[in-house]
Amino acid sequence: MMKKVLLGVITGIIAIGAGILLFEVQGSAEYEFVTAFGSDGSGEGQFQYVEDFAIDGEGNLLVTDAINVNVQVFSPGGQFLRAFGDSTDGPNGFQKPEGIAVDRAGNIYVADYLGGFVKKFNANLEHQLTFSELGSEPGQTIESEFMSIGPNDLLYLADAGNNCVDVFDLDGQFQFRFGERGSGDGQMIRPEAAKVTPDGEVFVTDYGNHRIQVFDLHGRFLRKWGTEGSGPGQFRNPAGIAHGPDGRVYTTEVGNARVQVFTPEGQFITQWGSEGSGEGEFGNLHGIVVAPDGRVSVADTANNRVQVFRRVE
Repeated sequence: MMKKVLLGVITGIIAIGAGILLFEVQGSAEYEFVTAFGSDGSGEGQFQYVEDFAIDGEGNLLVTDAINVNVQVFSPGGQFLRAFGDSTDGPNGFQKPEGIAVDRAGNIYVADYLGGFVKKFNANLEHQLTFSELGSEPGQTIESEFMSIGPNDLLYLADAGNNCVDVFDLDGQFQFRFGERGSGDGQMIRPEAAKVTPDGEVFVTDYGNHRIQVFDLHGRFLRKWGTEGSGPGQFRNPAGIAHGPDGRVYTTEVGNARVQVFTPEGQFITQWGSEGSGEGEFGNLHGIVVAPDGRVSVADTANNRVQVFRRVE
């Protein structure tokens, strides 16, 4: 039987029975565990270090694995479909794939943390292009992280080693970058993810400053929220960030082992998760993505699995 968890700030247990666990919470949203898939290993459907996600035009989930050095593709229900990538120097080769994005034509982009390059594949998983390289000059990256494609058909890539976001067109031509090391508005310390909303706002998880920053498509600072801590609206090393069809913003944290949910303006709505290996428990959280039907997939990296949740109205 499914386990239901009312998510938010827990104030007390109000019901336990028949496999259902409910909590009285401060917050109105309820999220429900749907499924989990994956185990430790290098076979089909197994993981060693889940990083980030993208969803293709058919609703399939693409998952990067930094240690298995590949991308695996799963159906919306979590069934393994195929994989690509290897540890060679060939066109399908990676060193440590982390960021991934899919454009409107179905092309797939994979950013390599160690190699500094981004590889583009078509929908048939055939290599099309390699761009960028390791370095600190414009158009180069150091320890590239999670990325996304904006409504302007530009690729926004979190560049942790250079403390900035790099922007490329879909032919791999460098356009501009924004951000520098620091704690002021528009400055960053090891940004982990740059995810763009359909209406053109770039949300960046500012990992080292324990906050979220928001920019326009040109890299101009708009707003921020978050301080270091474990309370609602605080963060300890935010990693993944995603936007739901309901407009909500979903974040993961490496340090707090939880998912938090906000309005686009940064108002806290609810949260769930704690350290562990059970349903709704996490370890070393990384990427997160929300499907068009509202299902939330979470990279439960330490447990070598993907967990899936849904909002219950």
